[in-house]
Amino acid sequence: MRLFYASDVHGSERLWRKFLNAAAFYGADVLIMGGDLTGKVMVPFVERKPGEWVARVFGKDEKAKGEAKLEELERRVRLNGFYPLRCTFDEYERLRVDDGYRDEVFRCLMREELRRWLALAHEKLAGTGVRCYVMPGNDDEWDIDDVLGEAAPPVVSCGERVVHDDGFQILSCAWTNPTPWDSPRELPEPDLLQKLEDLATELEPGKPAIFNLHCPPYDSGLDLAPQLTDDLRVVTEGGEPKLVPVGSQAVRTFIERHQPLVSLHGHIHESRAAARIGSTLCINPGSAYSEGVLDGVVIDIEGGRVTAYQLVSG
Repeated sequence: MRLFYASDVHGSERLWRKFLNAAAFYGADVLIMGGDLTGKVMVPFVERKPGEWVARVFGKDEKAKGEAKLEELERRVRLNGFYPLRCTFDEYERLRVDDGYRDEVFRCLMREELRRWLALAHEKLAGTGVRCYVMPGNDDEWDIDDVLGEAAPPVVSCGERVVHDDGFQILSCAWTNPTPWDSPRELPEPDLLQKLEDLATELEPGKPAIFNLHCPPYDSGLDLAPQLTDDLRVVTEGGEPKLVPVGSQAVRTFIERHQPLVSLHGHIHESRAAARIGSTLCINPGSAYSEGVLDGVVIDIEGGRVTAYQLVSG
């Protein structure tokens, strides 16, 4: 069985399409997306007059006359991790001044775009025999959970549960230890460990397990990020950012206790690495979503053991 894992695409449709194409490109039987699916920015396309739209796209004022040109600009925006929004001038003015309205519109748009992604996945993978497991990450708002729940095979929403597939089981958890950003899915270490142990009660004894945990284990080499001051400035040494471990003690303890075959992680984009915790192979392929590059890992599993793995980018 060949597995492809990636994480932290943050709204980039370019990376989502690459993720789906990875099944055929690498000959993978299983795809796992490890969280932080959604973007953080919407781009208003304002209709100045019938059939003519204007928008600020990548620092440049763009004008679209006609549906074909508009759709091309929207495609460019989506590929780069932003959400295009068609609106009137009055709606645009309200977006500028009404925080509550802007948040409501953004959340609605985020859900609509995720539905598009799920439809793309179904269109691409249906009939191929490939299984695609998807969960949110700590940065993803709760609004998307019911959208993920609408997924139909071969796409499976796997967050906060154990799913079984072809002789192995996947335990997934989107939560992290606390971060400076106060993201939606964070827990103190003791509570995170309890959540993980509650999930472990669903594991079938003796069956090979893959952990899909958005947060990497503490001090594993998979969790190095720039140290920040209390006011969120980067600490430097010798003119370079000082890197420190920021992963979860709870996740590390959980892996040490249960020793899955493989533990897959994201969250810390710059900490692309593989390491062993006991007998468990732990991997964070990293993320270069802002560059349009999909970082991932290909893993071969045969006879209940990992026979090969390769960190890949493309």
